[in-house]
Amino acid sequence: MRKYLALLLLSAMTLTAGAQTPKWVNNVKLSGYGMTQYQYVDKKNAKSNSFNLRLARISLDGRVLSDWYWKAQIQFNGNTSNLGSSPKVVDLFVEWQHFDWLRIKMGQFKNPFSYENPMNPLDQGFMSYSQIITQLTNFTGRDGSHSSNGRDIGLQFQGDFLKNSNGRNLLHYQVGVFNGQGINVKDVDQQKNVIGGVWVMPVKGMRLGWFGWTGSYARKGAWTDPDGSTHSGVRSLQQRRYAFSAEYLKDDWTFRTEYAHQTGYGFKNRYQDADEASSNNADINYTNGDKAQGVYALVIAPVIKNKFHAKARYDMYQPSGDASLQKTNYEVGLDYMFTKNILLSGEYCYTHDRGSADHDYNTIDIQVSYRF
Repeated sequence: MRKYLALLLLSAMTLTAGAQTPKWVNNVKLSGYGMTQYQYVDKKNAKSNSFNLRLARISLDGRVLSDWYWKAQIQFNGNTSNLGSSPKVVDLFVEWQHFDWLRIKMGQFKNPFSYENPMNPLDQGFMSYSQIITQLTNFTGRDGSHSSNGRDIGLQFQGDFLKNSNGRNLLHYQVGVFNGQGINVKDVDQQKNVIGGVWVMPVKGMRLGWFGWTGSYARKGAWTDPDGSTHSGVRSLQQRRYAFSAEYLKDDWTFRTEYAHQTGYGFKNRYQDADEASSNNADINYTNGDKAQGVYALVIAPVIKNKFHAKARYDMYQPSGDASLQKTNYEVGLDYMFTKNILLSGEYCYTHDRGSADHDYNTIDIQVSYRF
């Protein structure tokens, strides 16, 4: 990881030194952002009250021969003890962008599933992504995979077409083939995930979409079946997901809602590192069953246009496919942009969690974020 950071710093020094450089190097841009956080949680059995370095990202991106766009991005978190939270490469891809109706991307990048997943943490609007996004798009991962920030390694095709009389495209598609193992990890079972979506844009600012996901998540290790028999080798768990999405943006107002459903078991232990014994445990989490679903709906309203906003979100997730373990968040908040590069946001969240010993608790979250 030190090598990656050294390369980024060396590139930045080269760009700012005013030295004679090739034309393609002059197209390279250094950027990034950081997010600091204070959070109070009043769980009866696990109260917490802490400042936190939520994350920081540094990225380089640029163009080669005008048609080729590339990006490399590294993320840093406060805890660097394991694969899930240590400094890591989150994006590393190149995309051919010659046509609006066909763009081809290869490398490591966001899974093309849902509207919210492709958004960066600053733009999605709330203190964290909704539960269906964190659980069903490779963030924390219901399947037991390591934290991957909604990303995987693969090849994707996407494009916009069917222009109206004003020259605005009415239809978008995206489809990709991925390893199915999350970031910075090779394929394990040689079965690829196919993920894609399509949406229509009938009026300016509106998107109505559908997404699908079919594939597997695999682990090489040992496991015990319910009948007591033991096995070892590669174990693949099939994953099937679909989502329906709607969004409307107008005059600095944001309305967005998404529903997602999953079929497929997950592993009992979360994968962290190949050297850890827990990551070689391929036992299935039968407690949650083989289904999950959830929905969220949000509104972000301008108090002062492009400056000061009020917001609210309903966020529900059922890890077992029914209401027995349902977790629901009710959130309200405000955010204020001091400049386009500095954002202050605050939220209050009431949580009702049927799967926790603390069924009802409150969270206060304050974050200061900046871009450069």
